[in-house]
Amino acid sequence: MSQIQFSHSRVSTFEKCPHQYKLHYIDQIITIHDPAADDALIVGNALHTGIEKGETVMLDWYFSQYAVIDDRQVNESIKLVALLRKLQERLTEFDGDFQHEYLIDRPDFKGFVDLMVSNPDGSVDIYDFKYSNNVKNYLESAQLHLYKFYLEREKFKVNRLGFIFVPKTNIRQKKEENLYQFRQRLTETLSSMEVDVHYVDYNFQKVKRFWESCRKIEAVTAFPKNPSRLCDWCKFQKYCLEGVDYMILPKNERRQIGTVKRKTLWIYGSPFSGKTWFANKFPGPLMLNTDGNVDFVDAPFIRIADDVIVEGRITKRKLAWAVFKETIDELEKKQNDFQTIIVDLLEDTYEHCRIFMYDKLGIEHESDNSFKAWDMVRTEFLSTMKRLLNLPYDIVLISHEDMTKDFTKKTGDKVTRIAPNLQEKAALKIAGMVQLVARVVNDDEERSLTFKTSEVEFGGGRLGLRARKIPLEYEEFVKLYDEVNQETMPVEQEKSKHDRKPKTEKSVESVEAASTTHNEVNSPPTDDDETPPWETSDEKQEEPPAKWPEEQPSTVEQLSSKEKPTTEEKPKRTRSSRSA
Repeated sequence: MSQIQFSHSRVSTFEKCPHQYKLHYIDQIITIHDPAADDALIVGNALHTGIEKGETVMLDWYFSQYAVIDDRQVNESIKLVALLRKLQERLTEFDGDFQHEYLIDRPDFKGFVDLMVSNPDGSVDIYDFKYSNNVKNYLESAQLHLYKFYLEREKFKVNRLGFIFVPKTNIRQKKEENLYQFRQRLTETLSSMEVDVHYVDYNFQKVKRFWESCRKIEAVTAFPKNPSRLCDWCKFQKYCLEGVDYMILPKNERRQIGTVKRKTLWIYGSPFSGKTWFANKFPGPLMLNTDGNVDFVDAPFIRIADDVIVEGRITKRKLAWAVFKETIDELEKKQNDFQTIIVDLLEDTYEHCRIFMYDKLGIEHESDNSFKAWDMVRTEFLSTMKRLLNLPYDIVLISHEDMTKDFTKKTGDKVTRIAPNLQEKAALKIAGMVQLVARVVNDDEERSLTFKTSEVEFGGGRLGLRARKIPLEYEEFVKLYDEVNQETMPVEQEKSKHDRKPKTEKSVESVEAASTTHNEVNSPPTDDDETPPWETSDEKQEEPPAKWPEEQPSTVEQLSSKEKPTTEEKPKRTRSSRSA
């Protein structure tokens, strides 16, 4: 008997690439969250948030998905506001009560209905939002047909099936345009775009084909790769095709923060703000120092610099990056009593890595190798940093801050970004590998550690801290973990099925909220991926019936009359968070 709870996105993934299905659903590999400004999943979820909670909440949520904001995110926010207003205007044409993200949670199937609209005769129309221009592709999707079938097994009478298409524009700034001119052109382009609604006729054959795919998935033992142009948008691309694993995170299993003993922290700030002094307070420290700033700390250190040995007339040079990697090799042996490893400065190790790769590739700059060297340097750096961060020690990474980059707000005002002095793509990956990113601030001799995430300041973390600022003292830092541990309750296994009251009751019981993650693959420009842009994959493992359903209930009248929906009793407007 199968124990798989299928979903439309789960089956679609298998049909596109069995190996991607294995990595995501069987191996449950999670990758570092590093989205583009126009990431379809984030933009789609932002629009859905805006439909229910308004423009301000939508923008706050969208900006919170990024460590730091630049002109690309501001450009996307302009699109979001314009598209939300068009979408809201189109939804005013729908009569009836709205119910957002209705959860279908059965032993053999799981899905979220983006929008359910009640009709006077007691039936409902169901809709799915698509942030896409590829209308034809989605109109062939089995998604709404599946929703209708399973909703009618829950005593709903489903009338119309509709896709609501929110248009996309990918226009870019021209070389001869300044930012103001580009945003004017973007606004004009958005004003001419319209939200479309397309209805489809129910086709039970699509449901049957879905079941056939489910049976096939249950039977297979091999999951071959299916290379295609879609690989460029797959989150597992480097791991699958090149064996690069720095993007891979631990298995997504709940655990008590109180059981986590290690602390991984990346701090940055201006020179002489107290970064090294603070790191020196950690227990049993070993400093991997690149700048020689060890005069006022008492921790033992290893100098990460070129090691030059002169033997007669022969001079041998061991590059600093090789010294750094050899140090990690020794630390991996665990033949020491150090408790904390400190890298001071992180950006210097990145430069050492560049020089090491120049020497290895025989080049003088990344551009000498058709720009492929940029990716090779970053891969070498991040793979090695992952080795370091996987060591069983507290890890503290130290950087200077960079205040040389600006971005332009929608109003035209220029705002200075504050971020670690590390190459941006590498910085976003490192931020995903540590628990906290914090800025050290020295304000009139009052030194503090700030964790706030804003559109101008790089920071934040995964611990859900209430505090946004603490004194720059190790004891105060430890209290943060103590407070989080006290507030963290043991995680009980979520219920496999949510009880729902019959439709003859006066209300529909709200579904228990569950957390949402954003680790989905970016949609390609052609939108060939059938996965809805704001639908996450469904991971629950449930035990289905002993056999698959063999026939559909043709009408709700075939059900018991006491379970029929009535005109007077309509679903309330509710929303359930999507479970990953």
